[in-house]
Amino acid sequence: MNISKKGKAIKLLVALIFILIGISLRVLPHPPNFAPIAAIALFGGVYFSKKISLTIPILAMMVSDIFLGFYQPILMAFVYGSFILCVILGFWLKKHKKWQTVLGSSLLAGLIFFLLTNLAVWAFTPWYAKSISGLVQCYLMALPFFRMTLLGNLFYVTIFFGAYEIIEIWIREKFRVIATTPIFVNAKI
Repeated sequence: MNISKKGKAIKLLVALIFILIGISLRVLPHPPNFAPIAAIALFGGVYFSKKISLTIPILAMMVSDIFLGFYQPILMAFVYGSFILCVILGFWLKKHKKWQTVLGSSLLAGLIFFLLTNLAVWAFTPWYAKSISGLVQCYLMALPFFRMTLLGNLFYVTIFFGAYEIIEIWIREKFRVIATTPIFVNAKI
């Protein structure tokens, strides 16, 4: 197997691992909204091809929703759409990757999820009055979940991006790889 094929195989294996992580950590007991999907979306946008990065969080959500239960399709569209926007944020982050922008993107991903999903809850459920005060009430009621979303994003982004950087340094030292591009970038899938 040549280096290019090995790189593609490794990249596909890592993508599969991220899908399994996303499924597992959503299905296993956890605090509400403390989940890795936004972090996976950001990571994918930075390190994977567009096709794979858009597939990973959606596939993780769809499979885990089989176990957790599906809900109103319009609400699901907003939830899934928020993660697609997180992947797109990852595309931007790929060209601007510094610890500050990774941290800021993690927080922005949480804000995107909070604003979009709660807008959908307000607009498409009977739970809140269809007025400005109803919208404000919806966002206020969601603040505890927003806190957990931000904490989850910060935790998982730190783990995923940090582990990647540590592994990349280890591989370069271990195999004396001298390269200017990240290991995943060389294999196009």
